[in-house]
Amino acid sequence: MRLSADAARRTAVAAQGFAESKPAGAVTRAHLRRLVSRIQVLQLDSVSVAVRAHYAPIFSRLGPYDREILEKAAWSHSAKSPRLLVEYWAHEAALMAVDDWPLLRWRMREYEHGRWGTEIVKKNGRLAENIVAAVTELGPSTAGQIEAHLEVERPGRKGPWWDRSDTKWVAEALWSSGVLTTSTRVGFARHYDLSERVLPPEVFAREVDDTEAVRQLVLRAAGALGVATETDLRDYFRLNPKLSKPAVAALVASGELEEVEVDGWGAPAYLPAGQTVPRRDRGTALLCPFDPLIFFRPRVERLFGFHYRIEIYVPQPKRQFGYYVWPFLLDGRLVGRVDLKAERASGALNVVGAFTEPGHDAGYVAGALAGELRSMASWLDLDDVTVGERGDLVGPLRKALR
Repeated sequence: MRLSADAARRTAVAAQGFAESKPAGAVTRAHLRRLVSRIQVLQLDSVSVAVRAHYAPIFSRLGPYDREILEKAAWSHSAKSPRLLVEYWAHEAALMAVDDWPLLRWRMREYEHGRWGTEIVKKNGRLAENIVAAVTELGPSTAGQIEAHLEVERPGRKGPWWDRSDTKWVAEALWSSGVLTTSTRVGFARHYDLSERVLPPEVFAREVDDTEAVRQLVLRAAGALGVATETDLRDYFRLNPKLSKPAVAALVASGELEEVEVDGWGAPAYLPAGQTVPRRDRGTALLCPFDPLIFFRPRVERLFGFHYRIEIYVPQPKRQFGYYVWPFLLDGRLVGRVDLKAERASGALNVVGAFTEPGHDAGYVAGALAGELRSMASWLDLDDVTVGERGDLVGPLRKALR
């Protein structure tokens, strides 16, 4: 089977949920469940200049929604409303379906001493035991609360990891190894608890063969991507090629993936069995930098001809487009970039800069973008949209907003 580049792009956009109409009424927990089953991960990131990353993909696909729906699904549990999501290293740190937590047990074993700072953790075996004992006694606790309970003195600021103490390093390692997980968050601060107390008993008890677990992850990635190279599939859950390549081969052999050629891609691609290829270009949304459609930058360039890099760590005078730039998807194509900041004090969503991609009409782009910005401002409880001076799109956008 052979796909044109446009057909591959339409397939990818549709697989991420952009080709469907947004709910006519209020977004519900059922909508959230279906969306997560489709895109698999909501990446977590601490930057809150507009809105934190895990909230944004839901807005981009479903429209304005009550963020409390996501918070309850991720960080609370009751008989009436059981936990739907759990945090782990899925792509990066991300929210994923709680039922899929056992698929990453092999990674938890790899991270027995954490993902980073492993030497610190190895030297503090007794501290790990004490942290587990403290959490067992205290219940959900921040690293600071654990330190206070253990009467551990915190260090001063001393480098790029801020003032991360040994207690925080070890607590994070216990989280990475699956001993602890996130019970809740308050002001984005993680409250650790024993995984066996947070996860449903049947989920915590479930064991999945490592080979089967990786196969399931690759299959989930394929469904989320629509059409993908092996490298794309590997990146979605950050798999080692030694794991992903045999899994892809096995899925092709079983008929669950179909190998296809995509014009201009230069590598074999794979479609999930029964995957439809849309004939129409659909999908309009602002995409945060960590949206699953765009978080693997080589794929973004291959699909959309869109070179994208986040410039948070670039000194301001050297930034090309801005600090926190949202690509703008219009009718299934990336047509612009918008540097956004929520100005809480003035009650405005501020467009610091806006830029049209080459080959697209600025007036048409601005008209569609204005509607998306008004919708986002309302969702964030902001009263106005203001426009700065940077970029060729700011003039047409200012006019469209009037």
